[in-house]
Amino acid sequence: MYIDKQVQRGYNEYVSLDQNNGEGSWMDVGLLVMEAGDSFTFDEDKKEFSWILIEGKATVEYNGQKVDMNRPNPFDYNPWCILMPAGSTCTLTAQDHCEFYVQKSYNDRTYEAHLYTPDEVDTWRRGAGGELDGCMKRDVRTCYDYETAPYSNMVLGEVVNLPGKWSSYPPHGHPQPEVYFYHFEKQQGFGAGWVNGEVHELHNNGCAIITEGTHSQVMAPGYACCYMWGIRHLPDNPWEKTRVDDPAHEWLLNPKADYWNGDKK
Repeated sequence: MYIDKQVQRGYNEYVSLDQNNGEGSWMDVGLLVMEAGDSFTFDEDKKEFSWILIEGKATVEYNGQKVDMNRPNPFDYNPWCILMPAGSTCTLTAQDHCEFYVQKSYNDRTYEAHLYTPDEVDTWRRGAGGELDGCMKRDVRTCYDYETAPYSNMVLGEVVNLPGKWSSYPPHGHPQPEVYFYHFEKQQGFGAGWVNGEVHELHNNGCAIITEGTHSQVMAPGYACCYMWGIRHLPDNPWEKTRVDDPAHEWLLNPKADYWNGDKK
């Protein structure tokens, strides 16, 4: 499913575990919008929770620590991201306009909370070698995954999708549910995405809940998009960077893939 929402100041809920298991995502998903002086406290008894600072300047207080965070935009700057176990508390205080992508899931494991700083986030530049005439060039950032945080039931990262380019491409899928949350550099930006076999027009603050089939997306020329991607591990079947490409389009991965591109005209 795909959700467009007019967001307001405060916590904006997109899907909840208490309603159809988060529409199949097995997570709570939301966007926290704050203005200067606002405070918000996460206090979860049974759910682990995680957030990414999409943009803005804020202070986070957790486990006796107090850290100032600043991210002018998600295109030129790596994210701040927190992962905290159930039973934890953290408080955010905004210094100016801030937006946080939020996801939560049930997890009875105990582990040490961690605030991932921009220096810790791994960036994988895909399509930078000129494959497909650069049409799928993008930056994939991973905050944490099964390899680095096997005690969590979640994975969280983001992708910078360049204007007019494709990402999550060639079309691929995996059995674990995934959430995409879209933040456009221009609020009127748009693109197209494949969600559970249907094509949707993507907008700023849109959210895709992907539970089956393959998925990929493309952004309109002139409109850069940074989208958060969150994956929920399945019981006894965690997501281990597993990618199942659509066999019909696997040939596109060949560096010497033969296709017509107009060069002979």
